[in-house]
Amino acid sequence: MTEILIDLNTIHPVDLFGLEEEKLARIQTYFPTLKLIARGNELKAIGDTKSIAIFQEKFAQCLSHFEKMNRLSNKDMDLLFGGDPIPNKKSLAHSSTPKENATTELAPLPTLEKADYATLVHGMGGRVIKALTSNQQGMVDSIEHKDMLFAIGPAGSGKTYTAVALAVRALKNKEVKRIVLTRPAVEAGENLGFLPGDLKDKLDPYLQPLYDALRDMLPPQKLQTLLEEGIIEIAPLAFMRGRTLDHAFVILDEAQNATESQMKMFLTRMGKSAKFIITGDITQIDLPRNQSSGLVQAVHILKDIQAIDFVFLTVEDVVRHKLVTQIIQAYAVK
Repeated sequence: MTEILIDLNTIHPVDLFGLEEEKLARIQTYFPTLKLIARGNELKAIGDTKSIAIFQEKFAQCLSHFEKMNRLSNKDMDLLFGGDPIPNKKSLAHSSTPKENATTELAPLPTLEKADYATLVHGMGGRVIKALTSNQQGMVDSIEHKDMLFAIGPAGSGKTYTAVALAVRALKNKEVKRIVLTRPAVEAGENLGFLPGDLKDKLDPYLQPLYDALRDMLPPQKLQTLLEEGIIEIAPLAFMRGRTLDHAFVILDEAQNATESQMKMFLTRMGKSAKFIITGDITQIDLPRNQSSGLVQAVHILKDIQAIDFVFLTVEDVVRHKLVTQIIQAYAVK
């Protein structure tokens, strides 16, 4: 008999197997000679050496599929484990034509449907997340060749969402070791000091759009684990001072509200093997009148550096409700 332990890594068992391990039970039907036991973040498999080797190979493909697609449906399991589930011993005993010598030697794994070329990641339930406009695709193309990208455009043009999707893709592909998301904590008509709670409670509302994007792309338990382990970090811009961000995908969102000194401070945090995306809307600056936007200054100062790219999104890239486009156009001619 052979026994192996498989680490589920950052995949939460509930996300993979279901609340009552119903998906694990289905996987078990493909391997009736094995004993499968889920304990914490590990899966134990016990059985003969040949069956264990087949199971280990196919389950590794299962984990890879889940990491990419954020789902494991019955159809996925049929594809991954090779056809219809093998009936268990009880069902064989009641069958009029029982199968003799049930085996775990399955057919070769069929090729799963390939993602569209523009697909960035698969969100919750396997939903495809990809560029929806040519300028969003421009962001995708740019960050593949440049380490620093400025994405500037109006509200709803998908600049933040696309940037977060690119960061999640890079983390899943092991191109970076962590994601750092940051925003200036600048009030837009509200006073930070009057908000209830401790410092985290006061700052979290400013960072909520980043949490929202991540929740679309990662299972809740996995996201919580990544946040707790610091693999994904969401923090106000002021907390970036003095740091060097190596092997990280870093996004500065709402960059139009960074001061000139904050912008310089942030850009010089770039460490080895890092990717930086700076997003902002220069038509919605919430800084006091006596302070200039660091984003506006950076575009002017850095425009001739070939290693830095700029993508300017427009009202044509707005992917929210159609009224948002009309509202932006109306304010533009005010």
